[in-house]
Amino acid sequence: MADVTVSQLAESVGTPVDRLLQQMQEAGLPQKSDGDQVSEDQKQVLLAYVKKTHGEPEDAPTKITLKRRTLSTLKTSGSAGRGRTVNVEVRKKRTYIRSTDEGVTEIEAEAPVEAAAVAVAAGVEEAAIIQSEPNVPAVSDAVASAQAMRRAAQAEAEADANRRRDEAQAKAAAELAAQKAKEDAAKQQVVSKEAGKIEGRPATEKELEEQRISARKDKRDRSDLDDADAKEKRAKQGTRKRRVEALLEDEVEELIVGGAPEELKETATLGLSVSRHKRAKAKPAGPRHQFKAPTEEIKREVEIGETITVAQLANKMSVKAIQVIKALMSLGVMATINQSIDQETAMMVAEEFGHAVKTVADNEVEQNLDSQMSLVGEQHVRAPVVTVMGHVDHGKTSLLDYIRSSRVAKGEAGGITQHIGAYRVTTEHGEICFIDTPGHAAFSAMRARGANATDIVILVVAADDGVMPQTEEAIKHARAANAPIVVALNKMDKEGAEPDRVKNELVVKGVVPEEWGGDTQFVEVSALTGDGIDNLLEAVLLQAELLELKAVFDGPARGIIIESELDKGRGPVATLLVQNGTLKQGDIIVAGEYYGRARALIDDKGKNLKTAGPAMPVAILGLNGTPAAGDPFQVAMDERTAREVAQFRLDRAKEERLATPATSLDNLLLSFSATDVNYLNVVVKADVRGSLEAIVSALNELGNDEVKVSVVTSGVGGITESDVNYALTSGAVLFGFNVRADNAARRLVDAEQIDLRYYKVIYDLVDDVKAALSGMLSPEVREDIVGIAEVKDVFESKKFGSVAGCMVIEGTVYRAKKIRVLRDNVVIYEGELESLRHYKDEVAQVKRGTECGIGVKNYNDVRVGDQIEVFDTREVARHL
Repeated sequence: MADVTVSQLAESVGTPVDRLLQQMQEAGLPQKSDGDQVSEDQKQVLLAYVKKTHGEPEDAPTKITLKRRTLSTLKTSGSAGRGRTVNVEVRKKRTYIRSTDEGVTEIEAEAPVEAAAVAVAAGVEEAAIIQSEPNVPAVSDAVASAQAMRRAAQAEAEADANRRRDEAQAKAAAELAAQKAKEDAAKQQVVSKEAGKIEGRPATEKELEEQRISARKDKRDRSDLDDADAKEKRAKQGTRKRRVEALLEDEVEELIVGGAPEELKETATLGLSVSRHKRAKAKPAGPRHQFKAPTEEIKREVEIGETITVAQLANKMSVKAIQVIKALMSLGVMATINQSIDQETAMMVAEEFGHAVKTVADNEVEQNLDSQMSLVGEQHVRAPVVTVMGHVDHGKTSLLDYIRSSRVAKGEAGGITQHIGAYRVTTEHGEICFIDTPGHAAFSAMRARGANATDIVILVVAADDGVMPQTEEAIKHARAANAPIVVALNKMDKEGAEPDRVKNELVVKGVVPEEWGGDTQFVEVSALTGDGIDNLLEAVLLQAELLELKAVFDGPARGIIIESELDKGRGPVATLLVQNGTLKQGDIIVAGEYYGRARALIDDKGKNLKTAGPAMPVAILGLNGTPAAGDPFQVAMDERTAREVAQFRLDRAKEERLATPATSLDNLLLSFSATDVNYLNVVVKADVRGSLEAIVSALNELGNDEVKVSVVTSGVGGITESDVNYALTSGAVLFGFNVRADNAARRLVDAEQIDLRYYKVIYDLVDDVKAALSGMLSPEVREDIVGIAEVKDVFESKKFGSVAGCMVIEGTVYRAKKIRVLRDNVVIYEGELESLRHYKDEVAQVKRGTECGIGVKNYNDVRVGDQIEVFDTREVARHL
């Protein structure tokens, strides 16, 4: 090879030039730059230096071995007609050895070399001996050493086996000689049965029995000796086999560690792993884990929240639940394993067991979410959130209708708003977010949520109707939310409008107009003609400027749920109001007990949005359920955090529903003295969450101490077969509000004759339930006084005792009706008439102004001047 430069040599060997120059200088070569020439001799010097630095001796011969493997199968016949199969691997080697002075020499090995031959037949393994021809110099020293070690091990094993065989044979011969001597002695002692003699004298029955027992015992001893010999022989064979296997494994490991060729290493490794696996499989597994009992009592730090179940407390203290229940019983508290106990009781139990107590907050997961997604940024002016409140049919939705230029009121059943609606309106004076709340009494909770989410309240009062009960309620909600009120005197276009009378009624309620020295703006409007609408919007925006409404626009969004429903095609749909931050499409949201990804943002006009800022109502898709109206929502960092928070809230709500006060003597006696209450079981399904809560709230308020409504289950969406089964098992009435039953549910309803009713106005549903409860009330017993007779004289009769001679002064006295005896207008006796006579004739009744004789049954203390009052009873149906 011609001389090359340092850079060319570095490129050919694949190393940096700087490193190559450093190695050449360490080897004593004169090259110092990448352009210097390198001769062949200098290359050999550099190669020798590199080998030396890597620990390779300079005089080590270099050789290359090429191998070819062929596999074949041999079948052999064994004993008892069973054959076995042997897999034989034959290798051919071709080795090239290069020396410094003779160049490359090729030596071909034609003789086959046997590698591991494994015979699998009847569970027997055989390992063929690894051999090499002596005339093949290509076999490495490591292979030869391994073969020598193997042969030495085999020789040692054979010698050991021969020695043990000789020992066993000698022992067996000695035992056989002893046994023969014993048998000869027994034969000399035993006499023939015909003679019946021992040592010249007749044998007794006892001696004959002892001889028979001795013969049976000798026979058992010989059998036991044969079994022991067989067992020892098997043990020797097993020991010899394991020793040979161990030696072979050592030899194979030496092959793997040594300088054997790679293919031989692979074969040896495979055989070693198979051998170890089979021996481990045959070896019985011993005990892996052992329990070590503690030598002293362990004290723990028990974390206790506001509430904790008995099972959880027992688990944290590492004791059995029955011990905790016993401790609670000693404290006077009866609780089962799944019941919750308060923090103070749990602390007393833990301290009684000797543990340290650490109180933690139950809502730690929610606190972590708040700290992770905190809002930090500059605040900017936002649009006001305005809630429209008022009495039923005072024109709230019609007023908002005119502002939005839509026809929402016509779409509501009966012209009554059933849902909370949120709208973003752009006016000439600015943007305003309106929330329309229902005015019926059943929606008190919904109106309260609307007031809590609002900045300004528009109180709509009909000028021809005045202040009504829901008007007063709206004023209370607005004051509770500390929201300013703007009064809209609606229906000014009607002839009977009296705005001054309405103002006087509102002043009585504490709402004083500005022109009368108050702080409330009054605007006269007409939702039908649109008069005064602009003035109303100006008043609202003026009030918003005074409030200086601001919000943080940057950061994760948070706000409240306005409404939610279950759409058949889109799934759960929640209408929410963003109060701070910016909601983006794709954000992970936690809303009450539910979570999900905001797959779509839809405004009140049905348009898809990418983002939604503060004071903007939007409908979102992607939650895994329908959250309750008024629940807060918040954007989470990831889905895992959102799922944890939602699951925590769900578990907490479930515990609150299932938690019952622990039984004590006080509440146990109270439960014994409680009167029976008749319950009307109902199952309610509604189209949206707000309506469902309003219905359930209204039904729970119905009833008295005698009859009540029990809502077995409720939900959002259509009526399913599961709902019908709930109603069937609990004997409940099934109500559907703006929803219908599916085919399976209808078939089950028809088959079981369940009472299923559909409604679209809450008035009708509440009235029907109230009528049903009234029918469950026990009738009221009323008394009617039908006649009064005054005692003028008293006569004694042998048959009737004291008989009162009376004059009927009022009404008619009947014999078949009950009476009361009054003395000085005080009832002294109540009973029945025994006889009623007009002169000597027994009569059924005596009218006013007629004298009569009255015999009172079981009463003889009638005096002159007493009054006998005759009354009748009748049952009257009661109403709630």
